[in-house]
Amino acid sequence: MRRQVPWTDVLVILMGAPHESDQTTSVLRLVQAMLERGGRVQVWACGNSTQLTQQSLGEVKPRNFGNWSASYPSTAVLVQEMLAAFPDQLYWYGCQFCSEDRGTQAHVPQVVMRGPSAFASNSAAAGKTLTVGVI
Repeated sequence: MRRQVPWTDVLVILMGAPHESDQTTSVLRLVQAMLERGGRVQVWACGNSTQLTQQSLGEVKPRNFGNWSASYPSTAVLVQEMLAAFPDQLYWYGCQFCSEDRGTQAHVPQVVMRGPSAFASNSAAAGKTLTVGVI
């Protein structure tokens, strides 16, 4: 039985290495801004971006050598916080194939893993699609 994908205003396809640039931070800020304006958003993490929601990331990022006393939440925590704050507006999906291929299968429980064949239904359930990054 296929899971019904809720209608959203935007589908953000997030691909590529999550820490090679400011791409991840920009996408998280964009998604939050859309949610705060009442938008409904689904994120499909693909490729190495499936690493963003790994339980092994823990609560905080490693220590910042430029500021030893600073503490920053991990991307997994940021995603969990947004999902909790916008439960009927934000849906976070991960590509199961990409995740398994990279050995990144222990995601935070709120992330829904879907096979590549399910992508068409996610895309059909969105008013607009935005692709960020490359595999």
